[in-house]
Amino acid sequence: MGDKQRNYIAIPAFLKVESGALAKIGGYLKSHQLNKVVIYFGNGLIDMFGSTVMESLRAAEVEVLEYREIDTVRLEDINELAFSLPNKTQVVIGLGGGKVIDAAKYVGFLQKIPFISVPTSSSSDGFSSASASLLVNGRRHSVPARIAYGIVVDSEVIKSAPIRFLYSGIGDMISKITALYDWLFEEAHGASKVDDFAMMIAKKAVNSFVRTPFSDIKENLFLKELMDSLAMSGIANEIAGSSAPTSGSEHLISHALDKILENPQLHGVQVGIATYLMSIVQDHRYQRVHTVLSETGFFDYVETLNLDVEDYIMAIDMAPSIKPFRYTYLHEEGYRERAKEVLKTDETLRRIFHI
Repeated sequence: MGDKQRNYIAIPAFLKVESGALAKIGGYLKSHQLNKVVIYFGNGLIDMFGSTVMESLRAAEVEVLEYREIDTVRLEDINELAFSLPNKTQVVIGLGGGKVIDAAKYVGFLQKIPFISVPTSSSSDGFSSASASLLVNGRRHSVPARIAYGIVVDSEVIKSAPIRFLYSGIGDMISKITALYDWLFEEAHGASKVDDFAMMIAKKAVNSFVRTPFSDIKENLFLKELMDSLAMSGIANEIAGSSAPTSGSEHLISHALDKILENPQLHGVQVGIATYLMSIVQDHRYQRVHTVLSETGFFDYVETLNLDVEDYIMAIDMAPSIKPFRYTYLHEEGYRERAKEVLKTDETLRRIFHI
């Protein structure tokens, strides 16, 4: 290409989504010459998964330099972890939920060493994204990091997690439908430039997921499709250099709820509800969104949560201030008013909010 600038994007070197993957983790690392590791487990997870992981690493002659449980995403704590890593560390493994994965991801980023993402639930696409959500001066901030060198998902572990995490993952995945439409809307208003490849990958990911046949959301095929699609979403963000392909007005509502509520619901649960709402506001694929959220049992689940519609109304008004530099449907007053109207008139939303 001569002197012309080329685009380089990072993608994981491996993605393993299979039954019993935790017991094979040593082999995955060995095949990539990653022989000296530090492992961070989420709270309470050494008792649950420690022996399986350690045995696999020992059998593959991978040396564990240090392992510990961590339950913090404070920037100061992560810095301390990063700069007390053993010198020979070749790779950092984060095994657990969003917190430990964000912590391990940022430690790897600070020390410029590979990070392996081992999510134990399907609650969001954070396990594959290139950013980390950390506490800086007591407030949540999304900070740049690096995409995982490898992703290991044991479908049996995902299956055994509480069902709300599965619904959260479904809500986060379906949101790509409204997020992509917001991105096109943004470009039409001169506020962004859509990256064709990022758009294509995010679209393929969500379409593949919504077309997956299932009779039970804990079936291996459905879980693999969900996790693969969430991983592809992270890669779409990497290509775009932002979260625009996977995060639009529906995410702004969820972020606003996180600020408003003392005890917010899981991220993907809030996002899923907001996705259905915004698909109606956008007049875009709302029947498909409704079908997926109905057939998976998502709507039945959220109906049990005693949600307050007034919280969602407040969140709609607050949404533009969450990311003032974006230009989603909710950045226009007319669409905010339409969203508030839909909240109170749509039959399914009335059922969810017990109106």
